[in-house]
Amino acid sequence: MTECYIRVAEDENEEPMEIPSEEDGTVLLSTVAAQFPGACGLRYRSPVSQCMRGVRLVEGILHAPESDWGNLVYVVNYPKDNKRKMDEMDAASAVKIKRGVQKTSDLIVLGLPWKTTEQDLKDYFGTFGEVIMVQVKRDTKTGNSKGFGFVRFTEYETQVKAMSQRHMIDGRWCDCKLPNSKAGPDEPMRSRKVFVGRCTEDMTTDELRQFFMQYGEVTDVFIPKPFRAFAFVTFADDQVAQSLCGEDLIIKGTSVHISNAEPKHNNFFFPSTFFMHLFSNFPGRSPSLAAMFERSQYQFPSSHV
Repeated sequence: MTECYIRVAEDENEEPMEIPSEEDGTVLLSTVAAQFPGACGLRYRSPVSQCMRGVRLVEGILHAPESDWGNLVYVVNYPKDNKRKMDEMDAASAVKIKRGVQKTSDLIVLGLPWKTTEQDLKDYFGTFGEVIMVQVKRDTKTGNSKGFGFVRFTEYETQVKAMSQRHMIDGRWCDCKLPNSKAGPDEPMRSRKVFVGRCTEDMTTDELRQFFMQYGEVTDVFIPKPFRAFAFVTFADDQVAQSLCGEDLIIKGTSVHISNAEPKHNNFFFPSTFFMHLFSNFPGRSPSLAAMFERSQYQFPSSHV
């Protein structure tokens, strides 16, 4: 039998590729795998029953159904574990594409000595990488420094490096970070944490750490006990955390949802049972007092449950 080509696709709805057959009309699995890495077989939809049928595979050789490949489109089969890994890789790639090229931001430099000038600031941070802007904030009336300023780098990697350490400028330790909101000095740390929902009980902190390290440095992983089907992951870089928010990722074959873990301001994380236990240890205390705390602001933010 002369060589012919069969039409093979990764999915029924995708454009097929023509794969060459052997002289006897069979197709080698290795030929299919050369174009579709990881392939373990072929299937096709029966024109009669409209059900999917498997192609006979014997010792690495695929045999045409009814001795004729016809004009059907054959779909590639993958091992389940391999397919799951491919799905995880696709999800990771989607997030990386979403992140794209990271843009630099103006960084605030806190604790500057009064004598530090723009040129001093540029000379110092120029040792990290190219600087495109420096500014020392000054009083509009006196012209004296206010003790802080701003710097902006050309490369995002340089920005991350500058934020990862403290800086000795003109004999004084200074901090360089993204500007805070008025909510508090620890705001940037909270923005580096993400909430991982729909977790399964077989997921461990080490497994979560290993999974999320593909996106950036992980500084902490926390799974509440008793198990409540969610976890918290903290990154060294807040932009990595923000880039993941809103994503659905595949971990151990389970789809988890990533969202912002930033709690509401001025809330304390004590469950109401804490206060019930507290007041039960003081005889004579009115139960209404515990009930008052039960209804107070001491509760879990809705974003954490």
